[in-house]
Amino acid sequence: MRLRRHQEEVERVCRGIATGALACTDILAAVTPGGGKSALPVIAAARLLGATPPGQAQPIVERICWVVPRDTLRRQAEEAFVDPTWRHVLGHQHAVRAADNAPDPCRGLAGYVTTYQSIAAAPALHLAEFRRHRYLLCVDELHHLPGLSDLDAAALAAEDTAWSRALLPLLENAGLRLLMSGTLERSDRRPILWLNYRRDRLTPGQHRVELGIPGWAVVGYDRRAALAERAIIPIRFGALDGRAEWLLNGEFSSVESFSAASDKLRPMLFTALRTGYAEAVLRRAFADCRAHRARRRAALGLGPAQAAAGLGKLLVVAPDQAAARRYTEILRGWLNPKGAEAGVALAISDERDAAERIARFRLRPDPSVLVTVGMAYEGMDAPEISHVACLTQIRSVPWLEQMAARATRFDPHGGSYEEQRALIYHPDDPLFRMFRRAIEIEQSGRARTRRRGDQAELPLGDQDDGMMRHGSVLRPLWSEATELRFETVLPRGAAGALPSSMAPAGDRLPETPTQAEQRLRRQLGQLVAAQVIEDAETRLPGQPCDYHAYNAVLKRLFGKARGSMTQAELEAEIGWLERNRIRSQLELIRDDPRYGWSARQRRTSVRPGPDQPGSRASVRRERGRVAGEAG
Repeated sequence: MRLRRHQEEVERVCRGIATGALACTDILAAVTPGGGKSALPVIAAARLLGATPPGQAQPIVERICWVVPRDTLRRQAEEAFVDPTWRHVLGHQHAVRAADNAPDPCRGLAGYVTTYQSIAAAPALHLAEFRRHRYLLCVDELHHLPGLSDLDAAALAAEDTAWSRALLPLLENAGLRLLMSGTLERSDRRPILWLNYRRDRLTPGQHRVELGIPGWAVVGYDRRAALAERAIIPIRFGALDGRAEWLLNGEFSSVESFSAASDKLRPMLFTALRTGYAEAVLRRAFADCRAHRARRRAALGLGPAQAAAGLGKLLVVAPDQAAARRYTEILRGWLNPKGAEAGVALAISDERDAAERIARFRLRPDPSVLVTVGMAYEGMDAPEISHVACLTQIRSVPWLEQMAARATRFDPHGGSYEEQRALIYHPDDPLFRMFRRAIEIEQSGRARTRRRGDQAELPLGDQDDGMMRHGSVLRPLWSEATELRFETVLPRGAAGALPSSMAPAGDRLPETPTQAEQRLRRQLGQLVAAQVIEDAETRLPGQPCDYHAYNAVLKRLFGKARGSMTQAELEAEIGWLERNRIRSQLELIRDDPRYGWSARQRRTSVRPGPDQPGSRASVRRERGRVAGEAG
């Protein structure tokens, strides 16, 4: 395996910083979605952690903090560090753990991964950690952070700047910053935090990112470069036209073709995505994905029911959670009832185990279909996705780029590069066609046309399930799909090296630090429970012998609860339990009244008869006698 162009550039910059040849405090990596951005923190950590340039007494950075926009991406960050291929290529042994807002987030490892939300919930905790150690701060998808103005600071701005206000002190205190994004623009046109801007001479009133700043290293990797290196695969768009009818404030309205929607685009999409048109798109995408999986099975010599990597999968992006649930039921109805739930997974924020379902979809042959709203569209690394059903009303170009990129990763198990295409089924409306043309322009090498300031764009949101903006009431009536057109967007003159994507060394990736900690805690719990059961029959009178008491002994013996231990400390405690008995250390909780009470309760666990002293009946009789004498 060899590094891609932008990965080589980042490594070169990091080597220059480590040797003192390059005075750089910020690395900005603008990498097209699907181009391999998640490897950059691993490369930076491998070259910078512990490196001390000549003439300096302290290392440049001691630890790494990787900040991601979604909780589901934390596991991917852990996997990137333990990936055996990257460890072999870069020659590193670093590991990071997915941390919550508990003290000591690294737990003896090289760093930690957290989310924007976690930092915003406990900014002082993370800032204190940055002040104790010199950190390499890696901010993933930087465009989620809007810039702060003096007015924002004075008014303590609203929720949309909460992440920016929490991250700003960490950016200021970091020893080095790696800023990554798939797009250097926001859908609301606001500036991005920490970036420098200058006035656009060609477009009065607009600003552009200033890249030539001293101390900054800028690395770019656009769609054309990714296709030339075969890092991503071409896209084939399946555009479905349709008709729709609805009532808006009691007034009937309709369109006979999505291309003619114009000012009716919003209610048209709202209606289509919740009536018959959506089911037609689902059926097309589902049938195409099934046919693709059948062809791959035949190529691999597998039977109809056999599961394997590289068959292809379908990602369905719904407009809201209610629609996602309905789509899931429709898709499961098309499958064998026995395997319907296992074959189609629903991952929305209201589902408790949504993160686990996304992980299964990414790493296992089943489920083959995932229905989501926003949890799994950005940053999710699942090369097996071959089809996407875009059933969302969002028409923000950065958002659509992220969604399409879920299917553009080259799948090392999915056949040759020439055989692979990312197939996107979508409504054939004017704004989506504009997005499709923008992709074609970008990968053809022509200059991208700047969008006009008044260009219409549907915002992220509108999940009001029947209510439109400004208090208008929309009632969807009917819709259907009509014409299907395919258009494959191919690069012009894109030829080059073999794909540099990596296949895991085995069927599954190595254990991440979080998984290792969970496994060790389970093993500890089992060892403690086994000793409790073994000691129950031979315990002395008044001696505590329960799970909580034994855990209290271990906590006092090792000075920590197992929930805050490092992997090495958990392994040491397991080793102690394998050689010693907790019962021999019960002196540690002798003076604790909680466990003395539990011992007394066990001494009276054999209830006396009604006529024996100490029974409840005798106590009530004695209380009645005393009360009678007092009367």
